Amino acid sequence: MNICTFLENSARDYPDNIAIVYREQRVDYRTLSMLVNSLAGTLTGHGVKKGDRVILLLENSIHYAAWYFAVLRVGGVVVALNTDTTVKEVEYVLSSCQPKGVITNKACCQYLPENNNVDFRIIAVEGLDTLDQSIAVCPIIEVDEGDDLAQIIYTSGTTGKPKGVMLTHLNLSSNTESIVEYLRLTSDDKIMVVLPFFYSYGNSLLLTHIMAGGTLIISHQFVFLNKVLEMMINEKATGFAGVPSSYAMLLHKSNIRGLKFPHLRYMTCAGGALSPANIIELKKILPCVDYYAMYGQTEATARLLYLEPDQWMERLGSAGKAIPGVELRVMAKDGQDVRIGEIGEIVACGLNIMKGYWGDPEATREVLKDDGLHTGDLARIDEDGYIFIAGRQSDMIKAGAFRIHPQEIEDVIIEMPEVVECAVAGIPDEIMGEKVKAFVVLQADLCLDEKDILRYCKKNLPEYKVPKVVEFVDSLPRTTSGKIKRYALKEENSKHEYRNTK
Repeated sequence: MNICTFLENSARDYPDNIAIVYREQRVDYRTLSMLVNSLAGTLTGHGVKKGDRVILLLENSIHYAAWYFAVLRVGGVVVALNTDTTVKEVEYVLSSCQPKGVITNKACCQYLPENNNVDFRIIAVEGLDTLDQSIAVCPIIEVDEGDDLAQIIYTSGTTGKPKGVMLTHLNLSSNTESIVEYLRLTSDDKIMVVLPFFYSYGNSLLLTHIMAGGTLIISHQFVFLNKVLEMMINEKATGFAGVPSSYAMLLHKSNIRGLKFPHLRYMTCAGGALSPANIIELKKILPCVDYYAMYGQTEATARLLYLEPDQWMERLGSAGKAIPGVELRVMAKDGQDVRIGEIGEIVACGLNIMKGYWGDPEATREVLKDDGLHTGDLARIDEDGYIFIAGRQSDMIKAGAFRIHPQEIEDVIIEMPEVVECAVAGIPDEIMGEKVKAFVVLQADLCLDEKDILRYCKKNLPEYKVPKVVEFVDSLPRTTSGKIKRYALKEENSKHEYRNTK
């Protein structure tokens, strides 16, 4: 099944439902389907055929969604890029995936290299005046759903050069169906979208709500938190999706405590673990709203684990169990399942697991093995099968004979009411190899010093996990998907150390 069928089914079943709210514009499913057909005709005119890659360099909007489904309709492969980019980064992707064409807007044209070697470039214009109803129906191209690509998502590159994750129509449809099932999404749901569609979490919001016949409420104003909250109330949003930094900002920099959200049914968090302290605070503010902790990877299309809302207190800190259709193991280095409470690597199997990395068979072989996708994420499992994420293998701090997971330390520091965010990383140490350093963001107008942090850590952590250094920073470096760039913290520390030696 071609993923574009999701849209066609909703246009048939819910033609008058509003599909997307964007600025002053509202488009229903009937009109969105017609717009997609019109744009598909344009792509056919440019010679786009099955398997051709087409780059989308667009912000979230009605036209992003329309071009996305238009590319799929003609059998093309969507390659959506971050609009906060550089010429060099776009050049890298152009060289990597050799696209047939690029669809962008006036603001992003500056990022296209002069010699881009693409057959066409389309400057998208917002509004429905581009809708050409005279174009004949452009048929949905049939695909081999388990083999034909629908999308290539370039990873945000927390550890190096981005890799192109190849996702088939089956990968996307299976993961979308699972998410719709466990979130119990219907055509009555309206999701507040502040996450970019080019990112796998944002992409899942687009697909799940189009499949369900629901509404996507798009905002680019998350820096103006109270405006987003006001929009949620006015548009009667039933859902909100964010990464941990989204919730930290809502809790510490918005008026969320003074507002009522009578229509809000659920909130989801992925892209990293929300600290137990922040979960507890969120539930105090919104006790009647279901909170879903989730975990996944781009290589798994989006989602692998979720925690049922009624388990958040009993399993505080857990990412839950496997989503429908996915099998998970927590595996020791010898390939055997770990014992309860021990740390191992999450290995996943399911129809949502990527086909591989575009043009990189060696990197593909490193993670896709006979027993499944080796995620590189460490976790433990309890007696009831619930999984608790410990962190990335690459993030582990090696201090002498000790192996320390940063998240455990971060969760303790974030309990302090003065702290907004915290990241922990290992920095070089002549004796131990590495030592623990905490980078801490404080609430505005509140003060703590290093001794306060260390005193609290000593009360709540074993001595070898207590940070040896604390640095107060204004913000933490993050990828566009909201994940902390620990390597950037290490690099900045090294530069700081070097400057101090001169």
